[in-house]
Amino acid sequence: MAKQAKGKPDTVQTAAPDEGPMRICFERIIPDELDPELHARRSLRSALVDASSKPLTDEEVMGKARMAVRLTKRWAPGTVLRCRFLDGSPTMRKKVKAIALQWEKTVNVKLKFVTSGAAEIRISFYADAGSWSAVGRDALNTAYFPPHQPTMNYGWLRDNTDDAEYSRVVLHEFGHALGCIHEHQSPKFSRIWNREAVLKYFQGPPNFWSPDDIDRNVLRKYPMDGTSATDFDDASIMLYAFDGRLFADGRGPTNTNAVLSPKDIVKMKEMYPRLGK
Repeated sequence: MAKQAKGKPDTVQTAAPDEGPMRICFERIIPDELDPELHARRSLRSALVDASSKPLTDEEVMGKARMAVRLTKRWAPGTVLRCRFLDGSPTMRKKVKAIALQWEKTVNVKLKFVTSGAAEIRISFYADAGSWSAVGRDALNTAYFPPHQPTMNYGWLRDNTDDAEYSRVVLHEFGHALGCIHEHQSPKFSRIWNREAVLKYFQGPPNFWSPDDIDRNVLRKYPMDGTSATDFDDASIMLYAFDGRLFADGRGPTNTNAVLSPKDIVKMKEMYPRLGK
């Protein structure tokens, strides 16, 4: 998974030349110093490296490390995830719940919306101006996500927000909550970045990221080794819209997707299979 830069905003905005601002998110990954599973992940990484039939390059070792992270963030198939709203109007809650429950048609995970008590997924609309989610089982880390604070936020969804935007954002964030990574960091992402433009944009407001932050969160792809990936899916719900000026291939912006793609459905069924099948 792409690691979130510490102390930096969780969201950015880009604008295509003829469109309004496009809001996109970054996964909220817990920092190493707060991760109690760090040693287990390192052990798993070592086992994956030792099992290789050939010496690995530094990039291949990094791929094994990321694979270990993904494997430990995934919920067990059949898990019941309790979801509780911390705030928001009745209309906002109703819309989010209806869209989130669409995931149950694809994955062997039950989303149980509760009105009180403990919940693995705690949803806010006002934590900040961005939209974001804990990635998979990171939501259980109370040092980073205290029980009284949200693990998911929808900072720009309101009663009158367009239904397509609700669908785009809610399916995307619940994808993160189920352990999905961003499509632009797939090893088969086929677009060509304009590196200079990307660095210039993300080093400026509202992000103010360092070149290393930008490389880690935007430019760097996961190695093919250790990654289960389809061909680049420009219809994936985990792909968000980047301004066409950030690419050097002249193909314009990436798509704005508001529904699960066929490839999304196939991959998530593999990730969360029905028990006994």
